[in-house]
Amino acid sequence: MSAEILIWVLLFSFLALGIPIYVAIGASTVIVLLQSELPLTIIPLDLFKVTDMFPLLAVPAFILAGALMERLGIANQIVEFIMMLVGRMRGGLGVVTILGCVFFAAMIGSGPATVAAMGSIMIPSMIKRGYSVDYAAGVCSTGGTLGILIPPSNPMILYGVIANVSISGLFMAGFIPGFLVGLVLILTAYSIARKQGFGGSTERYEVKEIIQCFGRNFWSLLSPIIILGGIYLGVFTPVEASVVAVFYALLVGFIVNKTLSWQKIKESIDMTNVATSTVVIVVGVSVLFGRFLTLYQVPHKLTEMLLSITDSPYMVLTMILAFLFILGMFMDTLATIVILAPILVPVITSLGIDPIFFGILWVMANEVALLTPPLGPNLFIAMNLTGISLERASKSILPYTAALIITVFLVMRFGEGLVLFLPRLMGH
Repeated sequence: MSAEILIWVLLFSFLALGIPIYVAIGASTVIVLLQSELPLTIIPLDLFKVTDMFPLLAVPAFILAGALMERLGIANQIVEFIMMLVGRMRGGLGVVTILGCVFFAAMIGSGPATVAAMGSIMIPSMIKRGYSVDYAAGVCSTGGTLGILIPPSNPMILYGVIANVSISGLFMAGFIPGFLVGLVLILTAYSIARKQGFGGSTERYEVKEIIQCFGRNFWSLLSPIIILGGIYLGVFTPVEASVVAVFYALLVGFIVNKTLSWQKIKESIDMTNVATSTVVIVVGVSVLFGRFLTLYQVPHKLTEMLLSITDSPYMVLTMILAFLFILGMFMDTLATIVILAPILVPVITSLGIDPIFFGILWVMANEVALLTPPLGPNLFIAMNLTGISLERASKSILPYTAALIITVFLVMRFGEGLVLFLPRLMGH
């Protein structure tokens, strides 16, 4: 058996046995290297390279910022203001949930964390006002997918590091598709609410009350503007923006909301340590894995195989996206990027496809993966928050999943100029 085939057999065998992804990648690569003539000194050298990956510093900082903002009441204040604006429309609480996800996604960079934050606030509120549990689970789990598309995004950071693509460019490219997907989800939620007869909030607010709420929650509403505006205007890099986000959350919690405590800081740091350690270990072994793939010319061989089927970039992208949809049912979002980016990025660049555009399509495909069982982390978080079965939860997300898939393929075929508009405007 050739080394190229052996490494895939070992990798997927380890994953099928339930072995953690970083162990599966590292062990399969080391075993194959032991069978080859390559020097084993490349193992510690490649693992050490992760310490030179400066953009990775943004991951723990954004995770910490999101954890602090959730615990210090910033997310609640954002939802309060959005509720006043659109809560009265038909299906208004569903729309509020998705808009809340848009704002929170612009601060945290994680899909499951966005579901947990918005779901804990909005699911009880929807059920209290007569919305079905299924509707609440569906709108929260799908709205949470925006957490990885609207920058800052942890999958974008990881893709940028592994594919050697500008992370600032990816963040800029994700802005328009993020709000496009948000609009699609809002229209879907509105249509379902209208069909099922769900109304909006019964509270009436005068303009004066809305202005007062805006003033009261101004500093919380300003947080995503500071983070994204600073990146887009070139005031600071994504890494610097992540640190700014942490200090901003601490300042708002301490000075404005007066909710900051040592216990909340400790809880946020504990959550960040667990989430970050996983990412860093996976990236470390992915460098070694990518070195093996390059030495054995796996990307080149895959390119030749795909070109033997078709030379159309759109057909190649269609096949890759279909593969990502299926793989996402069984493999974590970050794991698919770690394993496949070293292979697929050289393939698509050889076909003249912009790697930033491809990265956004990949993240959009991963949005679907967050919803589809048997993995579907967003779906399972919504199940835990609502207490419904997997069957009911899966049925509740079907219209949104269909809308997401259609949107992905429409962006693939017609949206390259739209996706790359901001990166090109800003010189990326």
